[in-house]
Amino acid sequence: MYPAELVKPMREDLTNIGFSELHTANDVNEALQKEGTTLVVVNSVCGCAAANARPGAGMSLANDKKPDNLVTVFAGVDREAVDAARAQMVPFPPSSPSIALFKNGELVHMLERHHIEGRPAQAIAENLKNAYNEYC
Repeated sequence: MYPAELVKPMREDLTNIGFSELHTANDVNEALQKEGTTLVVVNSVCGCAAANARPGAGMSLANDKKPDNLVTVFAGVDREAVDAARAQMVPFPPSSPSIALFKNGELVHMLERHHIEGRPAQAIAENLKNAYNEYC
């Protein structure tokens, strides 16, 4: 478990742009049962989350179509919420960071760590925008 003071600025990278934090399995289940589209970012302390995933997720919101709901869980911190979110991302193996788009509770688009690591934030944003244009 990472100390709260360590992850606070990493959480704020997403909450400051409109993401809601989920801390429990119930939070995740409620969020994913909402009608419409929900973007779930599995946040992480790793460098690719800081340089690629969080900025890419933020840049992706500069699009005409975007998810109805923005939520995040933090790997290594919110274990119950992360486990619940990952259970909904099957058949994809657990990875962090990762970004998933759900529509009416169904997983419709997934970016795993290997899609994020080593790719510029702009490429991640473009990938997500394409998904928004198709599903949102």
